[in-house]
Formats: sequence, C-alpha cells, structure tokens
Amino acid sequence: MADEEVMETEAEAEAEAPAPVEDVEMSVLDALKEVLQKAMIHNGLKKGLHECTKALDRRSARLCCLAKDCDHDEYKKLVRGLCSEGEVHVIMVESGKELGAWCGLAKLEEDGSVKKAVRTSCTVVTDFGEETRALSILLDYLQKQADGAEL
Repeated sequence: MADEEVMETEAEAEAEAPAPVEDVEMSVLDALKEVLQKAMIHNGLKKGLHECTKALDRRSARLCCLAKDCDHDEYKKLVRGLCSEGEVHVIMVESGKELGAWCGLAKLEEDGSVKKAVRTSCTVVTDFGEETRALSILLDYLQKQADGAEL
C-alpha cells in the first residue's frame, strides 16, 4: 500500500514538471559575449596586441575581435593583415571598453553590473572550449558573412 502511494506521488511529480522553456532568439553580440566568456574559462582567449599577434602569427587563432574605436590605424592594419594571412574571421565590435568587459577586464558591482572596464582593442580566441548554442549561432553568422563576401 505504501509503495503504491510512493509510485503515485512520483507519477504526479513527473506530470507536474514544467514544460521545457522555448529558446529565445539570441543576437550575434550576445552569442559573441558568451563565446568569449567560455573561451576565457578554458584559457583560450588572448587579449591585447602582443598576445593577439603572437597567436595570429602562430596560426593558432580561430576568431578575432577588433574594436571599431581603435585610435591607431597601423594597429588595425596589422591585425587585419595577420587575420587575412591566416584565414581567421574578424568581428568588429563597437567599443573597446565593451570588448574589455566581455573578456573579463572589468571590475563589477555587487549586482553584477560593470563598474570599471579596461579598454582592449583586440582579442583572439584560440580555443572555443565547449560546443554551445552561442558558438553555433556565431559560426553560422560567420559562414553567412563569408558566403556573402564570395558572391
């Protein structure tokens, strides 16, 4: 009798389990932010000109992010040249401070908002870490960009 009651409560608990939440459409920038954080966790993120050029020169880079508000044109030219030589995709980001915050170069408030961010003009991902939905969205976006450039 007690076994039947336990089985009934387990069946009711399974029936009352919430339905899976529908996935909300993720933007490319949100996907990039998540990919950068995963790469940072897996030690696959290089920040700054020196680290990025070393990774690009060694051909270990898989993705490069470059800030549009970078002051030095030579800097942009060097990074873009190394990326084209190694056939690495480049994603342009609006702000270097935003890119720095995404890469973990920021102090955070208690509630998680950014208090102070260090500006970085270039980051390179050498290891994506794990396969995530954000990574597939980002790679699909990059593939579409490459297909559009070939036409």
